[in-house]
Amino acid sequence: MKIVVCIKQVPDTTDIKIDPVTNTLIREGVQSIINPFDLYAIEEAVKLKELFQHENATVTALTMGPPQAETALRDAVALGVDNIILLSDRKFAGSDTLATSLTLATAIKKIGDVDIIFFGQQAIDGDTAQVGPGVAAHLNIEQVCFVSNIKLEQDNVVVERLMEDGYDTLYTQLPLVVTVVKQINTPRLPSLRGKKNAKSVELTTWNANDLGLDEANIGLNGSPTQVVKIFSPILQKNGEKHEVSAEDAVEILFLKLKEIKS
Repeated sequence: MKIVVCIKQVPDTTDIKIDPVTNTLIREGVQSIINPFDLYAIEEAVKLKELFQHENATVTALTMGPPQAETALRDAVALGVDNIILLSDRKFAGSDTLATSLTLATAIKKIGDVDIIFFGQQAIDGDTAQVGPGVAAHLNIEQVCFVSNIKLEQDNVVVERLMEDGYDTLYTQLPLVVTVVKQINTPRLPSLRGKKNAKSVELTTWNANDLGLDEANIGLNGSPTQVVKIFSPILQKNGEKHEVSAEDAVEILFLKLKEIKS
């Protein structure tokens, strides 16, 4: 069984700062981490590999980003991933979810014969939850999002999809794209053996030419959506405090609502 887990390196949300002049994220000196939701995807991929170890199952971690994203990939190895691939090219810069999903899907095609592809439910820096479904669309394979449980039973894959009022049970088949929620498992801590392997595993790096991608379809050129600016909302406190009886409070509230409506 061949498993791919797509991860993303993101700024640590506890250390986010915005330049008040340019309205852009200040990335210099800000620690980057594996997207927290992707840790659950890594754990589920590694658990599945361990379940099918008799079939020589392997897990490949795949990410798109600058050269420093190698750190996130090696952290994934420490958690049990076997192979790591970095998609890095200046031509990828500015990619939105459409261009990103195309690039990832093309890389997965290049890997070949992939059975299941895991994603975290969303990235904490964009919160779109669009890349996983986008990859499935480009690959023209089945997808299930917000999965809280997954089992492989003979020819079927049985998944529980988390909903607002419970969960759905769905039956589907491989190959499959799955985005997982944090309720699916508890991510393991890196092992000493994993940390040792993380230093020695060979990193495969592919650029746009390696993937045979047209510049018109990647990066800013292939992105119909763009972030114009980022800003922190202004915190405003316009409340009023009245120390009165319950009856008077109702009267004051009624008059205020009437004033707003008029």
